[in-house]
Amino acid sequence: MQITDTIPAFPKEVTIQKLKKYYEQYPEAFNEYFTYHCKATDLDSRLATAIKAYEDSMPSIVKVHKNIANYITEISKLYEDQYQINFPIQVYLIIGAFGSNAYTHRQIIPNITFALEKLSSEEDPLLVLIAHEFGHAAHNIITNQTQFEWKMMQWEHPYTWLLQEGAATHLSRKIIANKEPSIYFSHDLHGEAWLSFAQENSCKIIHQFYQDSNAENRSVYKEWFSITGGSNFGHSRLAYFIGDMLFQDFVQMYGEKGALLLWTKRDFIYLVDEWFKSRM
Repeated sequence: MQITDTIPAFPKEVTIQKLKKYYEQYPEAFNEYFTYHCKATDLDSRLATAIKAYEDSMPSIVKVHKNIANYITEISKLYEDQYQINFPIQVYLIIGAFGSNAYTHRQIIPNITFALEKLSSEEDPLLVLIAHEFGHAAHNIITNQTQFEWKMMQWEHPYTWLLQEGAATHLSRKIIANKEPSIYFSHDLHGEAWLSFAQENSCKIIHQFYQDSNAENRSVYKEWFSITGGSNFGHSRLAYFIGDMLFQDFVQMYGEKGALLLWTKRDFIYLVDEWFKSRM
């Protein structure tokens, strides 16, 4: 694993042109970021808005930057020790334009990017978020060890996304244990109301997701997985709660390794479909 820290290159006096030069220094990080995780029809307008927000965010960015590299090293070592894997990846630390906070790249063995302006500077949420993103990478690495034919993966199916988020949430809970339950979903200190709502309305949420899952994939992703969704219930990213329920049930049925590898089964979609029917 190699950590590429772009933060020292972030301009001291921020302008749109200086930001663009900063991005040009790290194309492998920012091409992915602006293509998938910070889309803007008018980039200059997006950057102008970000520039106004940096001043308030900078103290948090500085605090996160002080700790995050050590946290990443510690968490990767915990995964390596518990799951006998290694991470032959690049990890990018960037200051973005207030898009996604962290993500794995679209690769089989994925690189990981953390956008520091969107991260909590509190220790527990930051540790859990790092463990969540490394959980996504670990899920792929463990799957790859089985010689799975990745061309068979149904990447764009909502059930695949559910398993991915359920697996990453489960693994983050294993690696960084005994934190406030809501932190494993919100990755901040403000998720209690969200988790209470999800727990109290789990049947309704599961039923609505099942109904929506046959809709066009992009609309499903936005409503259920994106921070910009949540029109059904007034809370975004409720699919993370469903994914966790699904994964925990499959751990009970197949064991942890079996649940992680469930997406390699030919009848994966059928198995998830049956799970939904059993939960409604």
